[in-house]
Amino acid sequence: MRARRTCLAVPGSNPRFLEKAQGLPADEVFLDLEDSVAPLAKESARGNVVAALKEGDWGGRTVVVRVNDLSTSWTYRDVIEVVEGAGDRLHCLMLPKVEDASHVRWLDVLLTQVEKAVGLPVGAIGIEAQIESARGLVNVDEIAQASPRVETLVFGPADFMASIGMRTLVVGEQPPGYTEGDAYHYILMRILMAARAHGLQAIDGPYLQIKDVDGFRRVAARAAALGFDGKWVLHPGQIDAGNEVFSPAQDDYDHAELILDAYDYYTTVERRGAVMLGDEMIDEASRKMALVVAAKGRAAGLARTKSFERP
Repeated sequence: MRARRTCLAVPGSNPRFLEKAQGLPADEVFLDLEDSVAPLAKESARGNVVAALKEGDWGGRTVVVRVNDLSTSWTYRDVIEVVEGAGDRLHCLMLPKVEDASHVRWLDVLLTQVEKAVGLPVGAIGIEAQIESARGLVNVDEIAQASPRVETLVFGPADFMASIGMRTLVVGEQPPGYTEGDAYHYILMRILMAARAHGLQAIDGPYLQIKDVDGFRRVAARAAALGFDGKWVLHPGQIDAGNEVFSPAQDDYDHAELILDAYDYYTTVERRGAVMLGDEMIDEASRKMALVVAAKGRAAGLARTKSFERP
């Protein structure tokens, strides 16, 4: 899977930001045509995005464009102009405000048509589906399996909070009066379960208090602890914190790789299924848990500092 510890939002209407984003250490950059672009700037933003995709140096980052949602008149032209203009430089399109599987299927069909028309491999461009309403959450399982193109489910907290009538104006923080537990726990777990059930990644939404890095780190740690793969970042100052939070600690990564090596040795050479690694018993379940941590560490570019020594 693509690395998505930090997913940087960049307004498509701002050429300076589009250029600056190319040098920032976010795993994913998504060039936005939706909420961060004023209605009168939508059409010119498409040209900015195509130019940035074609002429920019995006390195090894995951590159995504967020189109407008299907309730608007802009969406189909967003898809056509971006994919015709720079589809070969694009990993995914993000579709906001997905309400049910029909939204994803619509995008899948249009993408297939444009890919065929311009000679791109059919299915090469993935879909990130953004869950931003009560209806979207209720339908999240069917959304997750609506197309083989779907790679991620993304939580959109601001619109979601409005859709359920949550009494707060601070996106991502607990609403006033909610003193027990976490008001977002069910939402995050519901998205995560749908994602994992269908082999997808799960991405948490933004923290809008961009100067409060400690607050960002705290909220990001909540999502990372549940198992989310990453989080949106709105400002360069949030990137390092996000990359750190969604990467395993070095000791945890080393330990996971040791478990994988030891389990492989004992099951293939000594043909035993449950063995000891130091003071710890490991088995097939241990291997599965270690695979998760090891995969996240490898995606984060961590290098091993310990090696397994055969007995």
